[in-house]
Amino acid sequence: MKKRLLASALVGVLTLGLLVGCGAKSEDSASTSDGDTVTLKIAASTTPHAEILEHVKDQLAEEGVNLEITEFEDYVQPNLVVDQGEYDANYFQHVVYLENFNEENGTDLVSAGEIHYEPFGIYAGTKTDLKDIADGDKIAVPNDTTNEARALLLLQDNGIIKLADGVGLEATVNDIVENPYNVEIEELEAAQVSRVINECAYVVLNGNYAQEAGLSVGKDALAVEAQDSEAAENYVNVIAVKNGNEDNEAIQKLVKVLKSDEVQQWIEEEYDGAVIPYEG
Repeated sequence: MKKRLLASALVGVLTLGLLVGCGAKSEDSASTSDGDTVTLKIAASTTPHAEILEHVKDQLAEEGVNLEITEFEDYVQPNLVVDQGEYDANYFQHVVYLENFNEENGTDLVSAGEIHYEPFGIYAGTKTDLKDIADGDKIAVPNDTTNEARALLLLQDNGIIKLADGVGLEATVNDIVENPYNVEIEELEAAQVSRVINECAYVVLNGNYAQEAGLSVGKDALAVEAQDSEAAENYVNVIAVKNGNEDNEAIQKLVKVLKSDEVQQWIEEEYDGAVIPYEG
């Protein structure tokens, strides 16, 4: 995600900053200990991150970790409050965003554990099977750098286009070197793609926008990113902490529970393919 995303996220920062800034701790770590119980303060986006964390609260309590979850609506404050030591960790972002955020904001955050990814999928528009693709069909994809590359890579994986060697997650429509079906790629703002579903042969959506459009990743997607794909490996959502805290015992207990077989199975069932546990 590039600077444009960070700029748009700043719209809500001032308001949210006032809310979370009041009473915020200034210590290097926000965790507190009460006897044998340690409290972890974690910032998260609502869906699916905070929901997943709520699911594991009782399990962590049995391990002596009291999980205190605060939901955020933007993608800036959760990193700032962790970097400033007001929170112990956050759970809302993928690796690429984390690395870009560090570079652009001077923060020093690292991944303490890779938990899940939210796969892109190709969905039916006016055609219900990828085998029906024909010359000149229109396919809608997100137009921002990160999501467009994922969409194009998925189209390539399914034999619809071919991209120039090595472009990877920087791919744009200008990198299409083979287009056997002469498909027309319609680039739209990510939230708008699902709105042209009746005007295009196919649309390419990420899990969140598919759910918002009433689509089931597990039941409706004609194709999805493979778990071993370049996109899945780079866009895995992580528990992020300030550099040096990744081996904290309570943080590692949290990661271990989130990656347990029971929780991974619950994630698969609860989100019907929109959220997939990462096994790497």
